Amino acid sequence: MIIDCHTRIWSDARQLGPDTAETLAQNTPKNWAQECGDAAAHGRATSCIDASLVFAHRAELVGANVPNELIAEFVGRDPQHRLGIAGIDPLAESVEHDLAGVLDLGLVGVALSPPLAGFHPTHSSAMRVYEWCCKHGLPVIVTMPQPIPASAVLDFARPIHWDEVARTFPELRIMFTQMGYPWIDELFVLAGKHKHVYAEVSSVATRPWQVYNALSTAWSLNVIDRLLFGSGFPMSVPQLAIESLYSVNVSIKGTLLPPIPRARIKDIIERDALSCLGISYDSIASSSTVEPSATPAEDIVQTNDA
Repeated sequence: MIIDCHTRIWSDARQLGPDTAETLAQNTPKNWAQECGDAAAHGRATSCIDASLVFAHRAELVGANVPNELIAEFVGRDPQHRLGIAGIDPLAESVEHDLAGVLDLGLVGVALSPPLAGFHPTHSSAMRVYEWCCKHGLPVIVTMPQPIPASAVLDFARPIHWDEVARTFPELRIMFTQMGYPWIDELFVLAGKHKHVYAEVSSVATRPWQVYNALSTAWSLNVIDRLLFGSGFPMSVPQLAIESLYSVNVSIKGTLLPPIPRARIKDIIERDALSCLGISYDSIASSSTVEPSATPAEDIVQTNDA
C-alpha cells in the first residue's frame, strides 16, 4: 500500500494568503511539478497510489484559509482514495468552532503551521488543540507550506519546540512535513526521543544530495522507520517522488560513501502510514478498508541504483 502523506489543493491562490498568491502569480516556482493545486491535477497525479492525505490550511497571520469544507467536499468525491486533514489556527477566534466541525466533516487529522500562523508550538491555545486531538484520537500535522511569505516566523518552525508537546501528550501522533526542513537533524533527534513523532519526505526527496544525507543520517540514528512517504503535491507528484527516492544512491556513484539499502527506501514508500498516524481505515468515508495496491512501488518506476 502506498499512502501519500502530503498533498494540497486550493480553488483560488488567494486562499494561500495575499503574499503567497502574488508570488505564485508572478512566477510559479520552477521546481514545482504542477502550476497550481487544482482538483483535476491532484486526481491525475495520485492515480498511481492507494490513497492520499489532503490538507486544508488556516493561518491568519499570513491571511491564508483553504477551507476545511473545500477539503471535505473534495475527499468526499473519492473517499476510498482520499483522506482530509483540517487546517486549524489555534490563535483564530473561531478555533473552537473550527475544531467542532472537524469530526462533522469527516476529517481525520489536524494540520497546524506555527510559522505561518505566528504561534509558538507550546502556546496555551495550541496546547488546547493538542489536548482536543488526543481526546478524539487525531494526529497533528506540522506544516510550513511553500513558498514561505516574509511575515512568517521561522523560529516557530523548529522541531525542538515540540519536545515539550510530545512530553505533555506522549500518545499524540505528530507528523512533520518535509522532514522538518531546514532543521532535519533536529527533527531526527526529536523522533529518536519520542516514539510517536514522524516525518514525511516530500520536497527533500527530490533534492538528490540532500535526500541522501537525510536518509543516511536517519539510518545511522535508527529513526528511518519514522519516515513516511509524501509527494508535497503540487510541488511534486508521487511518481516523481518515488523515482527520486529509488535514485538516492546515484549522487554517490564513484565514491566510498555507503549506499542506502533499497529495502529501506521501499519501506518508506510502502510503510503503513495510516497506522503510524493512528488513522483507522474505517475513518475513510463510505469505505471500511483501503485495498492494497495492485502495483508495487518498484513497478511504478524503474530506476538504477549505485
